[in-house]
Order: sequence, then C-alpha cells, then structure tokens
Amino acid sequence: MLAASQLRPGMVIRYENQAFRVISCDYHAGQGKMGGVAHVRLKNLFTGTFWEHSFRSDLKLEVLEVERHNLEFLYSDADQYYFMNPESFDQIGIPAALIGSVGRFLRPQMQLPVEFVDGKPVSVVFPDIVELKVENTAPPAHQQQDNTWKIAEMENGLKIMVPQFIKTGDMIRIDVEKLRYVDRARAGSR
Repeated sequence: MLAASQLRPGMVIRYENQAFRVISCDYHAGQGKMGGVAHVRLKNLFTGTFWEHSFRSDLKLEVLEVERHNLEFLYSDADQYYFMNPESFDQIGIPAALIGSVGRFLRPQMQLPVEFVDGKPVSVVFPDIVELKVENTAPPAHQQQDNTWKIAEMENGLKIMVPQFIKTGDMIRIDVEKLRYVDRARAGSR
C-alpha cells in the first residue's frame, strides 16, 4: 500500500477494483487543518479510458506489479492481435482496442515487450521509431529546395509527408507517436 501523495507517473494502482496506470500526478500540500491533495490523471488498463481524480494525500492505494515479457507478433484478425511467447510457444490474443492505432506498425516476427497485470495483457510497448518501406511516391525531385515535401504511401498503407529526395523502395524511419518522417534508414538495419 502506498499513500496517494507518493504516486508517480508510470505506476500501476488498483482503485475501486480497477487497474489504472498513473499518467501524471501533481501533489498539493494542505494548509492548516486541510490535508494535501494528489491530482492524478489515470488510464484504465482494461478499457483504455482516461480519468482525472483528486485523492486525499493520506489515502492508501494498492500498487500492482507489472510483468513484462518479450513476445513475437504472429497475425491479427478483426478484433484481436495474436502474440507468441518464443520460449514456451504459448499464444496470447490481445484485443485490438487495447493496442489502438499503433497496431498498423506490427509485422510478423516482430518482437515487442508486452505488459501483464494479474496475468492479463494490458499494453504492448512499441518502439518510438519504426522502419518502413516506401511503397509508392512521386519520383524524386533533385532541386535545392529542402523545405518541400510530398506524400508517400508506406507498406502498411500509412500516408505521410516525406522530403523530395525519397523514392519508391526506400526504407525510412517514422516517429510512431507523431506519425512523422524522421530520416532514411541505414542500409541493412531491418
């Protein structure tokens, strides 16, 4: 058990029989007879919804242990993504709603850490940057203009803006969170 005033971002707690990840936490000390308050932004690990709440600073909350296992992505269907533990060969289905829009970056044989709470998968930890192949884009323009961009369609169907010198077949690095071009991938890095 942990006092609400000691909560930190990244912790996983149980409150009202629900598991939450602490996204942000601000503690405000009380004055006089008034106790302090912890203002917390939480994410429900099983529904994916966000919740902002204020806890009394002396409220005791249960901190949950998060297990992390490296799993290999196998395939997906309409509402599940399937992963395999490479050591035990156990297969686990993770709901698409839990993974969200970053699921489009999954490729077969990709190994990612999956977090578990109470034996249930709660999140897939994606890298900040992924490498993708450009499937289709306009021919490269060899002009001295560095500030012009064009649309490129990636191998997973994602369309992003890339510099003029990028051509079809190039491997590029993309920021997963912002869906932006970062730079060209180094040869043989995939």
